[in-house]
Amino acid sequence: MVGDVGLIAIGAGLAIGLGAIGAGLAEANIGAAAVGAFTEKEDLFVKGLIMTVIPETLVIFGMVIAIMLMRLAH
Repeated sequence: MVGDVGLIAIGAGLAIGLGAIGAGLAEANIGAAAVGAFTEKEDLFVKGLIMTVIPETLVIFGMVIAIMLMRLAH
């Protein structure tokens, strides 16, 4: 039973960690494109900001999964 708790903790860490890495990679590309678009046309600032924030949902979903997994440990 103790080993199961450790595996659940590793799974929870992977859920958040891999989600954060994926979001970071996505935000890097989207952020660069958004800044480039904003320098040419200032009206695109809000759209670029929204597109930059969307990948953060990956981290939020990872956190929800991690919380659900940690509930299994108890």
